[in-house]
Amino acid sequence: MKRAGQDGDTLAPDGSRVWPLTTGLAASLVEVRLPPDAISRPVRHRTVEETWYFLAGGGKVWRRSPSGDAAAVEVHAADCLLIPAGWEFQFAAGAEGLSFLCFTSPPWPGPEEAVAATGRGLGEPTL
Repeated sequence: MKRAGQDGDTLAPDGSRVWPLTTGLAASLVEVRLPPDAISRPVRHRTVEETWYFLAGGGKVWRRSPSGDAAAVEVHAADCLLIPAGWEFQFAAGAEGLSFLCFTSPPWPGPEEAVAATGRGLGEPTL
């Protein structure tokens, strides 16, 4: 068993803070936090797929498929969405900040997994 924050936090390639929770052979789980009114750096993942489950706060998530289809959605606590491998994405927190669980499959291999994206669907990053 593990509690969020037990091992401290790390800085994700998109600029958010992450708290590792567990890593298995097939997947990993972290808690992600973005401070109030912050905008992440846009990235895409080479090989991993992520499922995000929002715990608290609110904000927006922008995603763009490899074919170029893009959309931004508002997110709040209890919402869930998928970030497929190869998709560009960026997220922004509202006035209360944003916190979510991020389930990654296969397990997060390290910062080289994230590649800077060209899209800025939610504007210039603040992190």
